[in-house]
Amino acid sequence: MRIVFAGTPEPAVPSLRRLIESGRHEVIAVVTRPDAVAGRGRKVTRSPVGLLADEHGIPVLTPRRPAEPEFVAELTELAPDCCPVVAYGALLPQRVLDIPRFGWINLHFSLLPAWRGAAPVQAAIDAGDEITGASTFQIEAGLDTGPVFGMVTEKIAVTDTAGELLERLSVSGAQLLEATLDGVEDGTLQAVPQSTEGISHAPKITAEAAHIRWDLPALAIGRRIRAVTPAPGAWTEVDGNRLKLGPVELVEEELPTRTIEVRKSGVFVGTATTAIRLNQVQPQGKRMMDALDWARGARLQAGAVFE
Repeated sequence: MRIVFAGTPEPAVPSLRRLIESGRHEVIAVVTRPDAVAGRGRKVTRSPVGLLADEHGIPVLTPRRPAEPEFVAELTELAPDCCPVVAYGALLPQRVLDIPRFGWINLHFSLLPAWRGAAPVQAAIDAGDEITGASTFQIEAGLDTGPVFGMVTEKIAVTDTAGELLERLSVSGAQLLEATLDGVEDGTLQAVPQSTEGISHAPKITAEAAHIRWDLPALAIGRRIRAVTPAPGAWTEVDGNRLKLGPVELVEEELPTRTIEVRKSGVFVGTATTAIRLNQVQPQGKRMMDALDWARGARLQAGAVFE
């Protein structure tokens, strides 16, 4: 098939690469979000998907909104058979959805109808799910509501961060997406409506949602930290200074809620249940470091607490 691929961040790259190398489908263009300022240097940067397309000499379209008449005209002229989508990051109007004859097929990183929305991997870890996966479905007007072509499953390890889990899903999902396009082109694959049961939603996680509440149980805190790692990143405050947190270790002892205790064996914090041990932390303006090194340098007062 002649396809126009839509995607933006790093997790979409394995799918685009696999389709470029498939030998069966021709990627005639890529749609991605406009170049944006990023990094400490605040440089204007191409999206990961855009960079891969550039490497292969594939035309890149970067509309600010997919509803722009110029973009609609460009896509109409390209006349793709199908538009696969992986984490593109913008809503598609119906007149754009109607252009390819096989429509737009989305790779979503959950087992639909579970975790519809922008942050399915983060939501699955935060909720304590043991199994997640990826789904391919036909995009329609609703948010992740379209009929499903296929799924792959993935076990969530107790130490998985969102970044680690998403990296695995982006690879297995790329295989699923290619197989879905093959089946659609052959006419051997039909989409099945999503179940009306088990629907859950995963909205985008804000920086404020990544602010750790120490009055929660240790297990919930550990999951939340892993769910927001690496982005937007878990954080707390001590003495008015923000501190970013890496994944933590749960320990079988109790401390007063929010209280920080520095020992030779590490830095421990009280929660609503048992304590946790900090591993890596990042003070403002510095790199990630061992929590004990940070605590020694910070010269915390006795009874110091996290806010």
